[in-house]
Amino acid sequence: MRFRHPDGSTVHLAYCTNVHPAETLDGVLDQLRDYCEPVRKRLDRERLGIGLWLAKDVAHTLTDDPAALRGLRAELDRRGLEVVTLNGFPYEGFGAHEVKYRVYKPDWGDPERLIYTADLARLLTALLPDDVTEGTISTLPFAWRSSYDARSAKVAHSALTSLAECLDIVERFTGHSIRIGLEPEPGCVVETIADAIEPLTAIGHDRIGVCVDTCHLATSFEDPATALDALAAAGIPVVKAQLSTALHAEHPHLPAVRRALAAFDEPRFLHQTRVNTETGLRGTDDVGDALHLGRLPVSAPWRSHFHVPLHAVPAGPLTSTFGVLQDSLARLVGGPTARAHHLEVETYTWQALPPYLQPCDRDGLIDGIAAELALARDLLTDLGLKELR
Repeated sequence: MRFRHPDGSTVHLAYCTNVHPAETLDGVLDQLRDYCEPVRKRLDRERLGIGLWLAKDVAHTLTDDPAALRGLRAELDRRGLEVVTLNGFPYEGFGAHEVKYRVYKPDWGDPERLIYTADLARLLTALLPDDVTEGTISTLPFAWRSSYDARSAKVAHSALTSLAECLDIVERFTGHSIRIGLEPEPGCVVETIADAIEPLTAIGHDRIGVCVDTCHLATSFEDPATALDALAAAGIPVVKAQLSTALHAEHPHLPAVRRALAAFDEPRFLHQTRVNTETGLRGTDDVGDALHLGRLPVSAPWRSHFHVPLHAVPAGPLTSTFGVLQDSLARLVGGPTARAHHLEVETYTWQALPPYLQPCDRDGLIDGIAAELALARDLLTDLGLKELR
């Protein structure tokens, strides 16, 4: 979906396909047929933006086989789908029964991360619509904190600098500008947007910026205005934004609240949980740890990194951080100029939700994704953007 911003620029809205992860090219083609095109038809649109997730093996297949890459692009066109952004955070195994800490490997201290991301950049130049010259890729924010040391930091800095130089060459040969957005996430080396400023300033290249995930921002209790103004003051670009909401528990000491949170304690993904105290942010790696280990104060609200569907309201006494999403969007695209042009709804947790929020079948998931995109569309038009048919 495309929108015209009052400044005359085009803002793209997509949904991320990591919600139906595929580890093979055939699997990617199946998801285009089984989910992406039906979502487009539910919305009654001639074209729909998707943020593709291409697992490592799929990326290698497409890199090694130009005919397969042409075939993927033709299939996108045939089904009324377009790609301006890729999700390069997960590397492989995102559909596994247990993902948890695996999603952070390989990190930017491992040469495989550079190879994978460079491959994605080259592939994206071939997947961009004919009338679009700029693409974006989101990636993990260096590494998970426990596996990162001084040597890793040096390697990561070198890798991202090399990648930026590679992308300069890609643009000279293809005419397409590809930018990379590090996505701050709780528990990572770069946990908050504020944490991103120093290392990205050190890299000092406008092809490497930030992917603002509004669930992560909310989980870490960052104020959107403060965070985004700090990026602007440092000259660090917002490469893309992922639209999502976190889980909010206003009174974590109450038994009813703890029972409600326990319904979101599931085995597949990490749901980092944070509380903002007078002495700073405190947290655990998972919501179950917060509930059972007794390490977090219960005198202030908790937030958990659980991507709640934008239009879905958790059963009371829980809420979502929808207000943070609204505030973030207003700061990103509600002003006289758009600060981000690639927006991506990223709710990958549909099948991990408690039963009362889970879709019953494929049609239910299609309806849910379409509802999220419709809500995001309405938020954008309320901010003065005009949908382009």
